[in-house]
Amino acid sequence: MCLALPVRVVQLGADDTARVDLGGVTKEISLALLDDVAIGDYVILHVGYALSKLDPDEAEKTLALFAELSDLQAAAP
Repeated sequence: MCLALPVRVVQLGADDTARVDLGGVTKEISLALLDDVAIGDYVILHVGYALSKLDPDEAEKTLALFAELSDLQAAAP
């Protein structure tokens, strides 16, 4: 099974890299597969590579669903 996550770009680096944020966790990723990524953009992240840019509203909806799932898991016996 593969999992790709929406993450927000918080810093652009050298050599097609960026630092992204997912719920307070930051990670350096590769932007080698994309053009025209800016700070504040949401991208789909899979195994360290940004695969595509994502509409901010859709990214927020997906992240809200992940947060809801996490809350449900924490409340489960």
